Amino acid sequence: RNVTKTTASRSHLNKTKDAERPTKTMKTYTLPSGSKMPALALGTWKAATGLVGDAVKEALKLGYRHIDCADIYDNEEEVGKALRECFDDGVLKREDLFLTSKLWCSNYAPELVRPALEKQLKRLNVEYLDLYLMHWPVVKTPEGGFLSLEELPLSKTFEAMKECMDAGLVKNIGVSNFTTKKIRDIIDETGITPAVNQVERHPYLQQPELLEFCEKNGVHMTAYSPLGSGDPEILEDKTIGEIAKKHDASPAQVLLSWAMTMGSVAAKSTNPDRLAQNLAAADITLDEDDLEKIKEMDKHQRYLDGAFWVKEGSPYTMENLWDGE
Repeated sequence: RNVTKTTASRSHLNKTKDAERPTKTMKTYTLPSGSKMPALALGTWKAATGLVGDAVKEALKLGYRHIDCADIYDNEEEVGKALRECFDDGVLKREDLFLTSKLWCSNYAPELVRPALEKQLKRLNVEYLDLYLMHWPVVKTPEGGFLSLEELPLSKTFEAMKECMDAGLVKNIGVSNFTTKKIRDIIDETGITPAVNQVERHPYLQQPELLEFCEKNGVHMTAYSPLGSGDPEILEDKTIGEIAKKHDASPAQVLLSWAMTMGSVAAKSTNPDRLAQNLAAADITLDEDDLEKIKEMDKHQRYLDGAFWVKEGSPYTMENLWDGE
């Protein structure tokens, strides 16, 4: 995996340290296609309608160059309007932005994949996505029912996504919330390696085996919920607090910096100051001592455990969702 640096403007590490930090550059990861993926993405999950558009515009003006979206977030139209304004106003060009979105589980039937993608492109006001992910390893019907992975293998959906890539509608395809077993199945059944696996990842859920598998197989790993998905426990953890104090940074910045040492990360905020602080986390370099202390925090704690897929009439269980991982 190739890591390079590209210049991005940044405001500050925190409100009190504006002028004391030299501006560094945003790390980028080079995907097998050659696409350069900025290590920090603005996440749009749970970003409220009416706020997300302004957050996107502010983020792009600050220097963010990666936006993470999804069909199911139900805010792509507002994101698209913000993108169009920024393109039209000369804030950036389309080719300077890395745009990720996700295919929802009710559109996994191969014949539904391209129409779903085309609707998303229209909403987002772009002609292509830089990365398109299968959102969960779960198959739903458009009517709201479930299909098992035997009835509709995930590989069939992935092959349909590859056709969209061949048509120039997306530059890279990948997965989200996939285990090592499910990624291996995709590779074995299609001969195509997902470019990215986006998963929950933070010091309480470090997933070293999954990370090692992805690195060995050329799959880039992106972390979501890096701050614990709204639970203040990680942000208030004593170890993180001590490391933050050492680096004159906030706990959130330490968590984001840690995530960026292993791959990329999607972090949501609609607050302008927080957006700048999150972007400035790229300026923090954790040392080996910091990384060793954080390594000891792992307790395999999922905040988004997928329990909402386990219900009456569903073929999905916690066991077959996570494959014991």
